[in-house]
Amino acid sequence: MSGLDYINRIIAAVGEKKVLRNEEMSRHTTFRIGGPADCLVQPENAEELREILRICREEDVPYFILGNGSNLLVSDSGYRGLIIQLFRNMSGIEIDGDIITAQTGSLLTQIASAAAGAELTGFEFASGIPGTLGGACVMNAGAYGGEMKDVLVSVTAMDREGRICTIDRDDLDLGYRHSALMDGGYIVLSAKMKLSHGEPEQIKMLMDDLRQRRTSKQPLDLPSAGSTFKRPTGYFAGKLIQDAGLRGYSVGGAQVSEKHCGFVVNTGEATAGDVFRLIRHVQAEIKKDFGVDLQTEVRFLGEFDSEGDRA
Repeated sequence: MSGLDYINRIIAAVGEKKVLRNEEMSRHTTFRIGGPADCLVQPENAEELREILRICREEDVPYFILGNGSNLLVSDSGYRGLIIQLFRNMSGIEIDGDIITAQTGSLLTQIASAAAGAELTGFEFASGIPGTLGGACVMNAGAYGGEMKDVLVSVTAMDREGRICTIDRDDLDLGYRHSALMDGGYIVLSAKMKLSHGEPEQIKMLMDDLRQRRTSKQPLDLPSAGSTFKRPTGYFAGKLIQDAGLRGYSVGGAQVSEKHCGFVVNTGEATAGDVFRLIRHVQAEIKKDFGVDLQTEVRFLGEFDSEGDRA
């Protein structure tokens, strides 16, 4: 079997309704940018995921695990391989006392809402993060003084060979935007989180306060991938970019947000190339002015620029 014939095997394994050929990735990223992937599949359980991975191994097909696409820039030429999207069909949430068990594709906003409805506190920090639980575990996502390592009990994940294991929090090596899941190439299936019982009104007040702070300080009216850069030790990325005089700096339709310099936004017609070149320009200017190497939170998928840089 050669070429893109592996898609027929995936269709046979999971059903045609879960498989999309030549799917524009702009439909699946919060940047609203990205060319076509050869194929996108939306499995609904671990068994289907295991079979998809087996086909990819046997056919030597590259694949990428996608959640809500909230921290991703896909190149204008798209992706030559398989996108495995866990957001649509693997998003169940269960609550038992102060324990929440959620599937990998559950949106953090949905988990926060479910927690609030059950009068549980401790997950409010994630109530405005637009990603899914799987990506949040891999990246140890956090905001406003909270992060996933504060609430995680364990993560159930699948390795590249299709084996499933449960990893306790103490073995996840959770750090700033880092985890052992990332290092080991694990695919999160679900996670167990422990919260605390709280006062409903206080939970609501905190979530409302965080929502207001986000709305007032972040450019939520324009497509972006959230914070573009990691926080460099001893600095704030947005402050460095502002001090370098780059507020509002544009490349094509991509712009350093005038509202928050830590965000690169799509003003309407930005290409992935525009965003990529803007990010590289910002990194070069910050290095030149302050000697600081800005690292991206945003992940890059596909080919970028004339030299064929692959991030």
